[in-house]
Amino acid sequence: MDKIYEQTMLYDFYGELLTEHQRSVYEDALYRDMSLGEIAEERGISRQGVHDLIRRCERILRGYEDKLHLVEKFSRAKKTVEEIGRLTGEAAEDSGTLSHRAGEPGSGGAESADAVNLQERLRAVRRLSQELLEQW
Repeated sequence: MDKIYEQTMLYDFYGELLTEHQRSVYEDALYRDMSLGEIAEERGISRQGVHDLIRRCERILRGYEDKLHLVEKFSRAKKTVEEIGRLTGEAAEDSGTLSHRAGEPGSGGAESADAVNLQERLRAVRRLSQELLEQW
């Protein structure tokens, strides 16, 4: 995971467990991309104090993740949902190709109700997986 993405994810999951002061300084550095000097000047503390506080926040957030593994579990779940979406998309395409061939002359009949039903269910699963991904 790249460092900024990791910091953002850790903060999203565990940021509320920091003190208000810690959250405020960490957000200035992470989300507002303020320099240590800018944060120090705005808050009336030393640049070194800001640096130490940010590092302490990173250790605290990493410690929560080491114990709870919520970001890790979230990442695995997200990858699983993406794979479900990919597989149902492929299955729907394959099902559509097969049901289209069933309606060709000499194939023995029109598109079967089972194939249509399968396509509808696959589209529903894919739609649900996309909705879950959009929520994340």
